[in-house]
Amino acid sequence: MDPQAPQQPPQDTVQATAVEQKPPAPAAPRRRTRPLAVLLLLALLLGLFGSVMLNLLLVAATGLGSLETDRKVQEKFFSHNKRSRNKVAIITLSGTIINGEGYIKRQIDRAKKDKNLKAVVLRIDSPGGTITGSDSIYHQLRELEEESEIPLVVSMGGLAASGGYYVAMACGDTPQCIFAEPATWTGSIGVIIPHYNLAGLMEDFGIQEDSVTSHPLKGMGSFAKPMTEQERKIFQELVDEGFTQFKDVIKYGRPKFKKDPEALDKLATGQIYTARQAERNGLVDRIGFLAAAVDRAIELADLEQDDVKVVRYKREPNLADMLLGAQAGKQPFDLAQMLEMTAPRAYYLCTWLPPLSSSP
Repeated sequence: MDPQAPQQPPQDTVQATAVEQKPPAPAAPRRRTRPLAVLLLLALLLGLFGSVMLNLLLVAATGLGSLETDRKVQEKFFSHNKRSRNKVAIITLSGTIINGEGYIKRQIDRAKKDKNLKAVVLRIDSPGGTITGSDSIYHQLRELEEESEIPLVVSMGGLAASGGYYVAMACGDTPQCIFAEPATWTGSIGVIIPHYNLAGLMEDFGIQEDSVTSHPLKGMGSFAKPMTEQERKIFQELVDEGFTQFKDVIKYGRPKFKKDPEALDKLATGQIYTARQAERNGLVDRIGFLAAAVDRAIELADLEQDDVKVVRYKREPNLADMLLGAQAGKQPFDLAQMLEMTAPRAYYLCTWLPPLSSSP
């Protein structure tokens, strides 16, 4: 080794020196925990878990119990003499009318089989619904009257409009047969085919209508394009025919309008009427509550007040009702109803929107 050559420090010493010359890295700041955020997150997770478990329980309970479509109709004592064999039954129509099946039909079928039934009170609280559903219920009630030879009295609840009023005409020309409560809204005599033009909104999102049809009219009423004049004319003809049918049914239920159709034309504008307005215009007979309608049914059936049992039809409870309470019996909004909303359909309906739930 050359004694004049500079001495090189060991490699380990050089690396150590270099490390010592680097400035120390700043310490990472400690994250501050936020108790409120943690609690909210925990509550959200518990809520989601509870919702999942509740839905699983509902599905299991519904599966073990009878299905909604198979649930029987039970009688529940309402008033008067519980021991009498003579019956007056209260049939309930509530909610939006989708079709003439389901619970309302089962009530009517139950009434047809009861040999002790002397009269029926139809309790209506409905904004109406489809033309076919309203007309089906109307004809079922007419058949009940004719086959059983019993009177029908109508008791209107908070709302008996459009298709709800259409069904009320089933009491026919029976005198003093339609009762409306003081706060009832009724009328809305007319037809609507809802249509919404979302073409502009779809264009903003780059969505185009690209359906393949057998004829241009096959896609008429689509919300993805503006309605053409030809389509509008066809829909108007459908509305006009349904409107004529509506007025013919009213002329049957309100004979005064058969003699004076112009008076009906003045009322059949789609307008909602209060109970007092409806009474003044001859759309209803009396202002009174359910009890008054029951008394009128007893009178028409030529029964004594102390020798009649008034019953109200109720759904047979299933396991879901017993486990989860009354809310379990309500029908949820489902995919089938959502798809049904997208189809062009005429409604006897008091609303600006298509129905979201069916009548129970």
